[in-house]
Amino acid sequence: MNVVYRFRIYPNKIQQELFAKTFGCVRFVYNRMLSEKKECYEKTGKNLKVTPAKYKAEFPWLKEVDSLALCNAQLHLQTAYKNFFRDPSFGFPKFKSKKNPVKSYTTNSVNGNILLKDGKLKLPKAGWIRIRQHRKIREDACLKGASVCLEADGRYYISLLYFCEEKPVEIRNTRQAVGLDFSMKELYVDSNGKHAGYPHYFRNSEEKLAKAQRKLSHCRK
Repeated sequence: MNVVYRFRIYPNKIQQELFAKTFGCVRFVYNRMLSEKKECYEKTGKNLKVTPAKYKAEFPWLKEVDSLALCNAQLHLQTAYKNFFRDPSFGFPKFKSKKNPVKSYTTNSVNGNILLKDGKLKLPKAGWIRIRQHRKIREDACLKGASVCLEADGRYYISLLYFCEEKPVEIRNTRQAVGLDFSMKELYVDSNGKHAGYPHYFRNSEEKLAKAQRKLSHCRK
């Protein structure tokens, strides 16, 4: 079972610049791969397989950011392609706009490159970042990845993806169980002979209601 914990983070100026660069690189790689895949498909009808590593020689500044973030851009594009060809209602993958007020990138937890400890979060390339952890994380949870997000209001957030083992369902003593049987009159009757105990307002007021209705019918005449 996957569980996501979302916290606010407070990167310093240098870390904010790194995040901005990573957002841009992820968007660039995604759009570049989409453009080449689209062009190849239109010309040959085949799906072009391409990885971010292809562009690092031509664009060396891609090496300055987290490589796993670029790999996740490739995975997101592959998912969008598969969804479209499986069900066209998903729509063809769209290019990412620089004007989008919300920016984000995703990375993976590998060999302890992401750590949460003592009110600080460690991310690849960025180092330790101050975090406001308002929720306790399960002790048996295994960290799988993280997504950094810059909201339109300028606040930064981190979404941490954990894998947790599902807790076994507690099986209680069947002797303590109670059976319920539907009843038109009382709603239900349990196995111990108890019922809902309705107040029966309508039944208790039937005679008064009949008198009131007769009186009302005379007034209309």
